[in-house]
Amino acid sequence: MKAAYFETTGGPDVIRWGELPTPTPGPGEVLVRVGAVSLNPVDTYIRAGLVAMPLPKPFIPGCDVAGKVEKVGPDVKRFKVGDRVWGSNQGLLGRQGTFAEYVCAHEDYLYPTPEGVSDEEAAAAALVGITAHLGLFNRAKLKADETVFVNGGTGGVGSMVVQMAKAVGARVAATVGSSEKAQLCQSLGADLVINYKTDDVDALLKDFTGGAGLNVWYETLREPNFVRTVSLMAKRGRIIVMAGRQAQPVFPVGPFYVNDLSLFGFAMFNATPDEQRQCAEDINRWFQEKKLRAVIGKTFKLSQAADAHRLQEDNTLNKAGTLVGKIVLKP
Repeated sequence: MKAAYFETTGGPDVIRWGELPTPTPGPGEVLVRVGAVSLNPVDTYIRAGLVAMPLPKPFIPGCDVAGKVEKVGPDVKRFKVGDRVWGSNQGLLGRQGTFAEYVCAHEDYLYPTPEGVSDEEAAAAALVGITAHLGLFNRAKLKADETVFVNGGTGGVGSMVVQMAKAVGARVAATVGSSEKAQLCQSLGADLVINYKTDDVDALLKDFTGGAGLNVWYETLREPNFVRTVSLMAKRGRIIVMAGRQAQPVFPVGPFYVNDLSLFGFAMFNATPDEQRQCAEDINRWFQEKKLRAVIGKTFKLSQAADAHRLQEDNTLNKAGTLVGKIVLKP
């Protein structure tokens, strides 16, 4: 099979495109013919050696995949040949990734693709959708009529947070960096869209909650400002962090505890298969109910994986602002 792979960590130029053996599914595993994959910041961190994980050699990067079941291994119970599936969690913790014509994945990390949902959409929603869902519901226990704020309402995770919060009846505020992104964020259902470059974000958030403070703050920035965040929270508010591995911000202990606040940090790949399947079931249902859609900013061929990594890094690390939504790649 053709695959994008690397032998050693480094810049995007370490990625090669060539022939590797097609994997054979073992017990509980499914061989998927890839229809589409998507790129996440963590994929670039692993390739750069910034996140220490066991890497088979050669290593195929990529967490997310959607496609069709080509073959099933022994003891597979949930899928059969020909089923359309999507999933995440590949390319992590020693597992081979998805940037190839075929992927071998355990059935615990795959889910049926709903009718009418393309492979591109399913792949683009995988890791970011599960991440958004875990933060909002597994950790923050979001309820209807509560208020939610997310930094970056058109980003991969942020766009999912906006739509999922609206799907359960919450009120959502989000930041964007341009008028074009503001229009997109509004189309996703955000009640308040704030241009952080031109607007007074804090004043607008206070007005949004009538001075009562936010119930849930979903932080996607790599360098959070907790002094500011805590000051904008309602009593018993919940703050979610899922980015910024090297961040060590100042933390306002006093205002935090006297307002009964909670802080939750999590990494998606630490969630159990059962926890992630709960997320996937809601994602599939919202797809079918037209309450959820994936925002795809750029599509590449799998053979252009190095170019895709460069674009992701330019936006994640260098704040280029040239990407809205997810990067998708196709064989």
